[in-house]
Amino acid sequence: MRRVRLSKRGHIHDFTGAPIVVGDTVVYATRQANRVRMTEAVILKTTSAIIGGRVVPLLKVKPTGQESGFVRRRSFRVETIAAEHVAVTIPGDDI
Repeated sequence: MRRVRLSKRGHIHDFTGAPIVVGDTVVYATRQANRVRMTEAVILKTTSAIIGGRVVPLLKVKPTGQESGFVRRRSFRVETIAAEHVAVTIPGDDI
């Protein structure tokens, strides 16, 4: 995986068109065992990488602990996720 810098057109948006910037609160899907849950997290860093010959936007996020599901999250480690199926819930400047 090769890291690349974002160019002039390097703005990252969610699927609704809202820009994703550091400090935003987002919701994304995660897996736990054989289940899928929605997890809320805060954006720490935005970057991109070349994966399979294509530039893929990546987000470094820190889970907040608010998520769907019955089983509690065991780890609040920082994760790197693709920005493909992410939705901004609270823009960073509104916090």
